[in-house]
Amino acid sequence: MSLRSAVARLLGRSRPLETGAAGPRGGRAETLAHLEDFVRTRVGVEAYVEPPNVHTPSTVLLVATTGEWTRRRVPDERTAFDVARSLGVPVYNVRFTGYPQRMRDWTSQQRRKGG
Repeated sequence: MSLRSAVARLLGRSRPLETGAAGPRGGRAETLAHLEDFVRTRVGVEAYVEPPNVHTPSTVLLVATTGEWTRRRVPDERTAFDVARSLGVPVYNVRFTGYPQRMRDWTSQQRRKGG
């Protein structure tokens, strides 16, 4: 799936954005920009798709080699997989792989630092 198609799904559109069309607006555009920036500015980023639960919808979790991570909501799991693939990062289903230890280590270090 192309980045354009993944963006269209993330934005809740049935068709990809046409060339020259106005760019996406609002929180979804900010979400995509954040994910792209995270991948561009970190090394070895992997994506983990989290299923929806009672409190939150599906999410995509990006984890760098340092363990630094970011999580964003997506409309559904399929969109999460599509967005991750369009970002060019390996993507895993957290139900089958679990969370990487480096993520837990980084989070623990941040808590000890107080930030």
